[in-house]
Amino acid sequence: MLAAAMKTSPAQSLPCGGSFTHSLSRRQFLRAATLTGLAAPLLLPSGLRAAAPNSKLHHACIGVGGMGVGDRGTFARHSKLQIAALCDVDAHALAGAAKDFPGAQTYSDWRELLEKEGDRIDSVNVTVPDHMHFAIAYNAIQRGKHVYCQKPLCHDVAEVRALSEASVARNVVTQLGTQMAASQGERTVVHFLKTGAIGKIKHVYLCANRPGAVEHYRLPGPRPASGTQPPAHVNWDHWLGTAPVRPYAADIYHPVKWRAWLDFGTGWSGDIGCHIFDAVWKGLGLQPALDVVAEVQESWKSSPARRADTWPQGQHITWTFPGNHLTESRTLPVEWYDGDYYPPENIRALYSVKDYPTESAMVIGTEGALLYELGRGPILLPEKKFENQPRPKLEPRDHYHHFVDACLGTAKNESHFTQTGPMTEAILLGTVAVRVPGQKLQWHHEAMKITNVAEANTLLRRKYREGWHAGTF
Repeated sequence: MLAAAMKTSPAQSLPCGGSFTHSLSRRQFLRAATLTGLAAPLLLPSGLRAAAPNSKLHHACIGVGGMGVGDRGTFARHSKLQIAALCDVDAHALAGAAKDFPGAQTYSDWRELLEKEGDRIDSVNVTVPDHMHFAIAYNAIQRGKHVYCQKPLCHDVAEVRALSEASVARNVVTQLGTQMAASQGERTVVHFLKTGAIGKIKHVYLCANRPGAVEHYRLPGPRPASGTQPPAHVNWDHWLGTAPVRPYAADIYHPVKWRAWLDFGTGWSGDIGCHIFDAVWKGLGLQPALDVVAEVQESWKSSPARRADTWPQGQHITWTFPGNHLTESRTLPVEWYDGDYYPPENIRALYSVKDYPTESAMVIGTEGALLYELGRGPILLPEKKFENQPRPKLEPRDHYHHFVDACLGTAKNESHFTQTGPMTEAILLGTVAVRVPGQKLQWHHEAMKITNVAEANTLLRRKYREGWHAGTF
């Protein structure tokens, strides 16, 4: 197993209402994030003892239902990983996982798992609703465990910053659950953007309009006036975790539709945004946004009850990012469309062969355009002009196994928190703009502050419910 040699420093204020201990200044983190985001990924940190190449990585799965089924199954296929512990607040999901891994210890409380298995496990994956990502991942990191965390990394901007800093301070291997990042298609997109295949970049259009995904967000709200008794197999208090207490209600929270609620999810852009943003962020070496503004569904905007409880079913977010040597101008506009909002017709018309892909990125350059449909390879437009464009030869790669190999010290991994943390911050800053629609928010990244709309700063961090404080869970 792996062990961490930890060094502590005085406790500093945590943006989420508690305190945490780390030994890295924000300026040092920003410098590290810039370097690792644009250059090489993190190597296995020197503060950890890597397992010998022929030994096993002892792993705990926290959240084994829903997406957790695929996560645990993929991790288990790595020949040098052993699933040592399983955890879920849903006893039915836990029982199903225990059948697949009869030798693993089972828990309904992740805090108990970390306490009792701390000397047996090296790594964890966090596959739970968004509002609990930070609490679990942060405490695992503080114990020196490598962490694979599902997107969007955290629920709040402030949580992302604290988690990213902690991952550097504690010298652990980390990975965000952007599975497509390992695909040859996405890596080809990154190559084309980095090498200027379509010239200098002028504008980026991102969208997520997949019909099937809409159902997770078609909850008009607000929450029911009264609840029901939770089913015996669900520990509702543990499921709520850091979120405010509310009665259980069937079919609108657990196991899937929590994404629609402000307390638990991050809306459509938070849910899928990390997947669609990822290749553009890496390929263009984007740095934190300068400002962001959002347009939202009018029926949500005009309903105080819905705005207090749920995310809108349609949003259009526009960020302004600093330009660089790959862009045409000193700034770069990036627009996001979901639900009932679609990229402009003239942009969709650039791809006239088939229907415009519902989850995609269209990058406009001075010499052409690049269309990336999530899960597929890039198309350079106009296709006739670029039909002879050489493509890089890339070896196959498994996103999960790449993380395991990095933990074992045999590979460099990508999608680590110093790279994906700043990207997630930008995406979640967009969700802040959604909640104050029509107001362009000026962003000071290093200070982690919106400088022109004071009340919007309250949306950068949640107040955890009584009894839940970061670092003292």
